[in-house]
Amino acid sequence: MGFKKGFMWGAATASYQIEGAWNEDGKGSNIWDEFTHQPGKIEDKSTGDIACDHYHKYKEDVKLMAECGLKAYRFSISWARIFPEGIETINQKGIDFYNNLIDELLKYNITPFITLYHWDLPYALYLKGGWLNKDSVNWFEAYAKVIAENFGDRVKNYITFNEPSVFMGCGYSQGAHAPGIKLGDKDLLYMGHNIHLAHGKAVRAIRSVVSDAKIGITLATQPKIPITDADIKDAEKSYFAGGLGGFFWSTDYWLDPIVFGKYGEKLLQEAGDMFPAFTDEEMKIISEKIDFIGLNIYEASYQGDYVRPFGTAHTELNWDIYPQALEWGVKLNYGRYKLPIIITENGMSAHDWVSLDGKVHDPNRIDFLHRYLSGLKKAADEDCEVDGYFQWSFMDNFEWAKGYNPRFGIVHVDYQTQKRTLKDSAYWYKDVIESNGENL
Repeated sequence: MGFKKGFMWGAATASYQIEGAWNEDGKGSNIWDEFTHQPGKIEDKSTGDIACDHYHKYKEDVKLMAECGLKAYRFSISWARIFPEGIETINQKGIDFYNNLIDELLKYNITPFITLYHWDLPYALYLKGGWLNKDSVNWFEAYAKVIAENFGDRVKNYITFNEPSVFMGCGYSQGAHAPGIKLGDKDLLYMGHNIHLAHGKAVRAIRSVVSDAKIGITLATQPKIPITDADIKDAEKSYFAGGLGGFFWSTDYWLDPIVFGKYGEKLLQEAGDMFPAFTDEEMKIISEKIDFIGLNIYEASYQGDYVRPFGTAHTELNWDIYPQALEWGVKLNYGRYKLPIIITENGMSAHDWVSLDGKVHDPNRIDFLHRYLSGLKKAADEDCEVDGYFQWSFMDNFEWAKGYNPRFGIVHVDYQTQKRTLKDSAYWYKDVIESNGENL
């Protein structure tokens, strides 16, 4: 069977990681602007102030996307570029930028895929309490409606949140990401509920404007890979474990309320009085129908009697490589939620450089993508509904607290000159796209 006709082959980025122009044309400050400007927060002491300068170079970048054969491009909107203060006053120049980007994509027949929130909360809203403020639900709803009103005539695909588990876990529990604070479970449960509500309100807001919109949410997840068929049930049980411990990392914490309209009983029992009070109406908002589930998958773990040997392949960030990760990520989530799956991120960090021949040779990335995509094809072959795959990332960029050392792109960026160079993996991926994955 393989991948369906019209399978969405693309690549992805995030606004803070590539745009730069952090204080140009009326853009407001966001929590990552403020975080990176504090000494000692970023490993290589860098910031996203300039990044890949995509704000000024978007036409060149879109042309390169076309050269890579991309059918779709997933990008995030910088909330503070649209609303410098997070609410009320709209920055027209921010609207203009994304209008121009969208039109440029359509010129090359590349489908735009918008992520509303990829971690860069307007700093003015953070000062008002951010996601701990109940008003954040309405802030996000208003923001989503403006996005739909301005871009919905041309953009039909939307993601509300990218990896709420990560921006909560790394930003508000561990303090390693913006805004760099450490909260306890009670506050995090309250924040998580607000994010759930904000998601549901955003879905309603977009649909009120764009009747034919396709809307989902993207989650970071590490699937369980069963060693034998006998381990499958245990893998499911372990993967969807529920409970209070590290609850925000759990896929089912985010998806069960959205798809089934209820929080897990185990979580509610273990959290007890710490869990925020909620109403039936709030659960109706949270469970507003979505069209797909986005999964960001890099790593996994094994279920069953197996110990990974020394010398196991790993990436530049020391993430182990699991060729069956996409296969089981799709199987487990499609099996439980029965919604179409889009792999919204998957890729490999490496230490890439421009060789003397002027090219960037990245055979390890090609091997990585070949292995993972072959696993995804197996899931599609087994009648799982897989609608798309977005390689992370289209270009090298600012990798959050790690700075610029890890390179995830299929396009190399020289950060001093801003020169772009297609890597060997870009040409390989183009061939995969042209064959609709048949050549894997």
